[in-house]
Amino acid sequence: MQTIETPQATPPLDPTKARYVKSYAVRRAYAEPVQFPPNTPNVEDAIDLHCHCDAGHQDPLALAKHASKQGMRGILYKSIVNKTGPAAAVKAVQEETNRWCDDEQVEPIACWAGFNVARGNQPPSLAAVRAQLDAGAMAIWMPVAMHANTLSQVGGRPVWWGASEDKFLQVPPMPWEEALKIGHYLLDERGRLKDEIRDVIHLIADRGRALFFGHATHPEVHAMVEECDKLGHRRMVADHPFSPFVDWNVEQMQELARYGVTMNFTYDELSPLLGVDPYRMYQAIREVGVEHCTLSSDAGEPLFPNSVECMRLMRAYMRAFGLTEDELRQVTTTNPMAIVGDA
Repeated sequence: MQTIETPQATPPLDPTKARYVKSYAVRRAYAEPVQFPPNTPNVEDAIDLHCHCDAGHQDPLALAKHASKQGMRGILYKSIVNKTGPAAAVKAVQEETNRWCDDEQVEPIACWAGFNVARGNQPPSLAAVRAQLDAGAMAIWMPVAMHANTLSQVGGRPVWWGASEDKFLQVPPMPWEEALKIGHYLLDERGRLKDEIRDVIHLIADRGRALFFGHATHPEVHAMVEECDKLGHRRMVADHPFSPFVDWNVEQMQELARYGVTMNFTYDELSPLLGVDPYRMYQAIREVGVEHCTLSSDAGEPLFPNSVECMRLMRAYMRAFGLTEDELRQVTTTNPMAIVGDA
C-alpha cells in the first residue's frame, strides 16, 4: 500500500518577507494609464491637505500651476515662504494662479492657507491666530517642529530657539524634561489645556475652521478632542497617524474617529524615510472607515517627490491594495473638502 506523506505546514513568514510577498502580488496586478512626464495621471479632483512650501522646498506658485494643469481640486499650504503671513502669501499665489490658468485655459486649483500657532519658540498667540483667521486661513496647526514631543523624538535645530546662529546645526533627541523647557506643550501642571490653547480652540470652533493636532502627545490630543466635543466642533485632523510623533494604533484611531477626528494619512509615512508598509495603511483605512480618513502628501522637502506626484502615489497605492474608485474619491476629494470647505 502506497504511503501518502502529509504535506508539511508552511512556516509563517517574518514581517519583512510577508511585506515583500504582498507587495509583489500587488505590483504585478496593478495598472494605470501610461505616464507621459511631466503630466501626472489620476490626480483629478484631488485635494492635498498637507503641503509644505517653505524656503528650500517646492515653489508654491509652480506647484499650484502644475496641480491646476493636472486637474487637482486644491492644496492646503501648511507652510509657505512669506513675510506678511501665510494667509496673504497664499492669497497672492491664488491670484497669480488664476491669471496663469486664464491664459492656459485650465481650471485653477483652490489654494488654502494654514497657520502654525507656534512660530519658533514664541508661545502660541490667540491674537496671531485671530489675525490669520481674519485674513482667510482655513486651518490651524498646533505646534510641530518646536513641540517638546518632536524635540524628544528626533531633536531639532538650535537656531530655532536662539541657541546657535548656525542654521544647519542639528542636535539629537533630548530628554523629555529638557525638551519641555525648550519646546511647546499644550497642558498645564494639572494636565488641562493651557488657557491660551483653550481660547484658540474656542476661536477655531467659533469660526468653523479646521484644527490640526500637529505633533501633540496623546494626552494633549485627548484634551483637545474633549474640548472640541464640548463645543460640537468636528473639524479635527490627526496628521500622519503612523509617524513617530503621533503613533496611534488602529484601536486608538477608531476611538478618535468616533469623536469626528479625521485620520490624514501621508506620503511621508510611506516614503523611505519612515517606511510604513502601504498595506498596513490600507488596512487601517478599512478598519477606521473611509468616512474618517484622508490622503495627503506632506511633501515639499527635496527628498520627496512634488506634492502632485505624491498624491498620484497615494491614490495608486491605496487603489492597488483595494480601495474602490468611489472610496478613493471620498478620501481625496469629499472628505478633504469637508475640512477646508467654506465655513
